[in-house]
Amino acid sequence: MRKLLLASAAAIGATYAMTGGAMAQPVKPVAAGTLLVHLNGYIQFEIAGYGSTLNTVKVPTTSTGATPGTYKLNPITTDGDVRFYPGFDGQTVSGLEYGAQSEFRIVTSDANVGADKASGTGSTAGTAGVYLKRGYGYIGTADAGFLRGGQTDSAFSLLQTGAIEAFGDGAQFNTDGGESSLLPTGATPSTFIYADTSNLYATDKVVYLTPAIAGFSAAAGYEPNSNGIKEGYGNNVGASDASAALSSSPVAGDIGKRRKNTIDAALQYAVKANGFATKASFGVLYGAPIGYDGAKVTTAGSALVHGYDSLEVYEFGAQTTFAGLTVGANIKTGQVEDSYSFKPKGARDAFGYIIGASYVLGPYVLGASFFDQQSAGAYVPGNTTHIGKTLSEYGIAAGGNYVIGPNLSLFAQYEYGHKHQIGGSATVSDTSGTYAVARNNFQVQAIATGLTLKW
Repeated sequence: MRKLLLASAAAIGATYAMTGGAMAQPVKPVAAGTLLVHLNGYIQFEIAGYGSTLNTVKVPTTSTGATPGTYKLNPITTDGDVRFYPGFDGQTVSGLEYGAQSEFRIVTSDANVGADKASGTGSTAGTAGVYLKRGYGYIGTADAGFLRGGQTDSAFSLLQTGAIEAFGDGAQFNTDGGESSLLPTGATPSTFIYADTSNLYATDKVVYLTPAIAGFSAAAGYEPNSNGIKEGYGNNVGASDASAALSSSPVAGDIGKRRKNTIDAALQYAVKANGFATKASFGVLYGAPIGYDGAKVTTAGSALVHGYDSLEVYEFGAQTTFAGLTVGANIKTGQVEDSYSFKPKGARDAFGYIIGASYVLGPYVLGASFFDQQSAGAYVPGNTTHIGKTLSEYGIAAGGNYVIGPNLSLFAQYEYGHKHQIGGSATVSDTSGTYAVARNNFQVQAIATGLTLKW
């Protein structure tokens, strides 16, 4: 239970690969009556060759706002990530365990010749700064369970099983700073098949994790609104769209984006027998969109004509490990869009699955995964642009690691992704404006090699 408390779902099992794409605080047992402070982190760097449908984009002269002409991406590029994990673990003389964990990441900025905000010439120059991604406190015991409060993973992701990410850069298509971050987002498949996504864990909530009883573990969480710690309280003079705890709004842009009263629960069963370590889980997630109290919308193709369904997602997963080989699968289905957004009423439900495996042999790790998912995508009932009812997305990833030591790992990884929706398009931007690329088939692929240093 203590390991479950202090690690995110994506990090469990990933530590042997020495990757850190979703790493959380390592477990450090503390003696009664003592407190241990720690500052962990990681640096990951990679160089990659890649191609995509949007590596070359021609902007027509008829485009409004954007500068006409042809833009081309260099097919060789580099990427990296730095994260910090300060926190502490303590235990009272009576045996009550408590602590705080946090995760800080570097900001992502627009291109500007390596300038930073301190010495650059503009407010958008370079990368300079860090931000909080996770930050929570916990209290409890192994016999009574643990209570978390703060910006943290909840039951739906903590007990997720079968989504194998412990190879290569440690995250594959579910990354912020890994290989997938190099690819043009307009051509890269999004993922709701992974539950460990910031749309779910970077919000303020309370979570309870039960003790393990006869192999069963459970968890439940409650999130009043979809804001992070201190988000929405800086300009809270009265109820407005700047308020964190908004339950309804007349602002159309708030609807379908902000949620309220999100609850989730999950159950996991773990058993070890005949050399096999097996886990199976079931989880459910529910959240309501805030209400719309503005002027009636009649524009064809607007989701506000019909409104949005509540977020209602179910997941089933299982995995087993034997002699260093881990094999798993996970299925998710329900009323959801990519990035755990609300779907318009009348649009199709989503369905997706992922299968994967990893194999550890001494200092070597090999792994592969495949996901396939369908959702409503850009479709809205009544649209006049002939957008198809289904967005189909899939991705393949394969990679390996050479673990040189407990703090250093080398990796290589290949990814291929595809997305398709009849009548779909990608929105592309430059410094002058935004325009649409009218294609309905987008493909990406990349091969990368790099290293991960962690402490």
